[in-house]
Amino acid sequence: MFLILGLGNPGEHYRRTRHNAGFWAVEELARKHGAALKPKKGYDLAEVRFYTEGAYLARPLTYMNLSGKAARKLRRKLKVAPASILVIHDDIDLKEGVIRIRKGGSSGGHLGVQSLIDNLGTADFPRIRVGVGRPPGGMDPAKYVLTEMKGPELEDFLSWCEKAASAAEAVVMDGLETAMNLFN
Repeated sequence: MFLILGLGNPGEHYRRTRHNAGFWAVEELARKHGAALKPKKGYDLAEVRFYTEGAYLARPLTYMNLSGKAARKLRRKLKVAPASILVIHDDIDLKEGVIRIRKGGSSGGHLGVQSLIDNLGTADFPRIRVGVGRPPGGMDPAKYVLTEMKGPELEDFLSWCEKAASAAEAVVMDGLETAMNLFN
């Protein structure tokens, strides 16, 4: 079974920020499949069925840059291999709304992904990257991804997260290669 791990930061203060793309995508999957994310120690967790395939949904509650700690606990508890941990996260190096599925690779400077690599001991886990675009006018990237969105900007962002949720379903149902051909 896959563990679909949506990266983000807990708390209302961060809820409507670009950095929470993974949280939103996992929430969409839970909503769509009638599951409730239940709080555990260090993460929220749900189990869902995508027609014939089962999957776990999780959101680390350790804050973005410590996501690997929760992932390590989940890996042990659920007995999943890193290759079955599908991570959904924001990416400032992709244009807004672009979805990219990768088999693995470096963190690309994303501290949440780097935490996963450090704690799982490998970079070989699949990812769905949600493009949020570069910060405008030389704005600090950390400030940009943590700035609250409203109105049409938030609506657009949520539609990208829904697309990321669909990409995750495709990975689970059809396999990584087929999903990459559909979404990349």
